[in-house]
Amino acid sequence: MHPLSQLLRYASAYRRDFQLATLYSVVNKFFDILPEVLIGAAVDVVVKGEESFLARHVLVGLGIRDTWEQLLALALFNVLVWGGESVFEYLLEVKWRQLAQNLQHAMRLDTYRHVQRLDMAYFETQRTGNLMAILNDDINQMERFLNGGANQIIQVLCSSVMISAVFFALQPGIAVIALLPVPLILFGAFWFQRRLAPRYAQVREAAGDVGARLNNNLLGLATIKAFATEGFEAEHIEEASNRYRATNAAAIRVSAAITPVIRMAILAGFTTTLLYGGWLTLHGELAVGAFSVLVFLTQRLLWPMTRLAEVADMYQRSMSSIERAMGLLATPIHIAYEGQHFAKDHVQGEIRMENIGFSYASAGEAPTLSAINLTIAAGQTTAFVGSTGSGKSTLIKLLLRFYTPQQGRILLDGQPIDALNLQDLRRAIGYVAQDGFLSDASVADNIAYGEQDPSRISDAAIAEAARAAEATEFIEKLPLGFATRLGERGQKLSGGQRQRLALARAIFKNPKVLILDEATSAVDNETEAAIQRSLAVVSQGRTTIVIAHRLSTVRQAHCIHLMEAGRIVESGTHDELLAAQGGYAALWRLQTGERAQA
Repeated sequence: MHPLSQLLRYASAYRRDFQLATLYSVVNKFFDILPEVLIGAAVDVVVKGEESFLARHVLVGLGIRDTWEQLLALALFNVLVWGGESVFEYLLEVKWRQLAQNLQHAMRLDTYRHVQRLDMAYFETQRTGNLMAILNDDINQMERFLNGGANQIIQVLCSSVMISAVFFALQPGIAVIALLPVPLILFGAFWFQRRLAPRYAQVREAAGDVGARLNNNLLGLATIKAFATEGFEAEHIEEASNRYRATNAAAIRVSAAITPVIRMAILAGFTTTLLYGGWLTLHGELAVGAFSVLVFLTQRLLWPMTRLAEVADMYQRSMSSIERAMGLLATPIHIAYEGQHFAKDHVQGEIRMENIGFSYASAGEAPTLSAINLTIAAGQTTAFVGSTGSGKSTLIKLLLRFYTPQQGRILLDGQPIDALNLQDLRRAIGYVAQDGFLSDASVADNIAYGEQDPSRISDAAIAEAARAAEATEFIEKLPLGFATRLGERGQKLSGGQRQRLALARAIFKNPKVLILDEATSAVDNETEAAIQRSLAVVSQGRTTIVIAHRLSTVRQAHCIHLMEAGRIVESGTHDELLAAQGGYAALWRLQTGERAQA
């Protein structure tokens, strides 16, 4: 489907606004061409006096024949015309701009909401900078077109129709001659437009590449500085920017040629009208006033078509952008949000995995998980340990339904999780990742992040969650305490402080299932000890799942599962696994420095 058709279908809720804006543009153009007609009438009045066309056909009912009175009537008409043009100019500007702003706002929100609902597999092949370019630059490009381009297209079409009608009424022969360049102008505009389409598609892709590189480098600025690779990365940005500049230059070379071609067609039409109309007037076959009208209207008919170059350029840029935005909106959502609603307070927390098998799309032959069968009893703490890539975190992603297993199923309290409402499922689970997301908001806002019930958000509840996470001490040392803003991604805090706030947020949520995914892998011993103490308290009465490399973090768990190559190879308590002298015991000795008994 053509991008414009996609946009019109998407904007069906704004149909009445489109209709009003179009009406204002049409009426404005009607008033806009009338001054040329009034000039011709004035010339006719001055030349013919009481025998003018105005006196014999228009003002005859009012009894006005005197030349001066005719000029006074024309002056009054002129005031009304200019007043009407000004009023509708204001109305069309307001309506088109409001429509552009409203549609831009709605499309950006809808696209962003859609992106949030896409499964995590989609983002494995996408770059954040490219998505940012669509959500920001591409949607802004559509807004710029609606702000001015749509009105210009409508007014060019209206002026062509209205002026053609006047031409045929006054002198059909000149009308044919004057309109001869129009098909050539339109053909040329569309010819150029077709050649601009692929070039602007490349421009938008190149712009996305620049955005992706900038976004990636800004996020990794500390690493770039630490490795003194500023010059190296600047060259990468220069390379991407040069590609953008080159693709833009190729488009500019085509778009810049439109106006000169159109000007030549206009020159031919205007010159022919001037000469032929002048010849008819000199031989008495065309009135002087009518000739004046035709000369002025020829200019008004053809000259605005030079703006077709600008409009065609703007139109093609916006169509390329709309196509990218609509393509993003049309990306299918593979993990359904709909399902059986349930209250998180009614969750017991038993989790069962039945013959789970899963592979990432890019993983190749080896499956990430194979034949996982286990039951996590409600209220117990269960740990998963093993080497990197063994599948520990993937289990958590399947439980949170970031991905869907290719084999088997996961049940929560006996209900398959894919039959449950996705939002309800995730609200029942507290999740603390290795690198928890913190927003540029206050400490209190970050702790209460995600709480849907305003009645549960109170200073006392926030302070209690911070205390349980052993975060109160460092929070009170911040300039404004709980009111201190943290900066983008919480950059004002250390890694350990960010993890304690992430844990406080999970505690504040009061979930029946708590997940810690490598939450202590990148913190110091003091923070790890604090998180362990907090975990011992908050895990009481709730199902707790801990993913860890450090075995000291999970030694108190009710059950520990050792994973290798996507399978559970050992299960038991810490003491049971040490006694078994298997892989877990070997890993424990490696981490603690103990030597195996002879």
